[in-house]
Amino acid sequence: MPKIQTEHKAALLNDHLREEIDDWLRRYPQDQRQSAVLGALRAVQHEHGYLSTEMMDAVAEYIGMPDIAVYEVASFYSMFELKPVGRHTIAVCTNISCMLRGSDRIVEHIENKLGIKTGESTPDGKFYIKREEECLAACCGAPMMQVDHVYYEHLTPERVDEILDGLE
Repeated sequence: MPKIQTEHKAALLNDHLREEIDDWLRRYPQDQRQSAVLGALRAVQHEHGYLSTEMMDAVAEYIGMPDIAVYEVASFYSMFELKPVGRHTIAVCTNISCMLRGSDRIVEHIENKLGIKTGESTPDGKFYIKREEECLAACCGAPMMQVDHVYYEHLTPERVDEILDGLE
């Protein structure tokens, strides 16, 4: 029976993503290519909004890792989304330092403002509130949130409105 040629999974990665992943790969010894997986997955998510199985397979093939190892990394870290979510990802720290300074009120304010609960996206696809962020390492600025990888500290409901209303 003739062998059917199939397109390589890594072909899903565009030139820009390959350049970014190559930059990560250069940071590690050749026999430690798997160390670049976090940077590679972050680049893919930044470009596509989330990590589809096909894109994780492409990263695995490009780096030279088993598919399952990439899935394990992507599903372990809360920074990765495995399903489509809103364009702007909102993560409010709910660890003790932020909670003591009112992060629970900030979460409630955001939910009321956007009309959704944590773990949901707005119907227009603009915002997504992550379920929970245990710690974002900005305790001195509590309460704080991260929107699209940008930290905002010393939050008040008014400041939250200003930040969210300023997003396209």
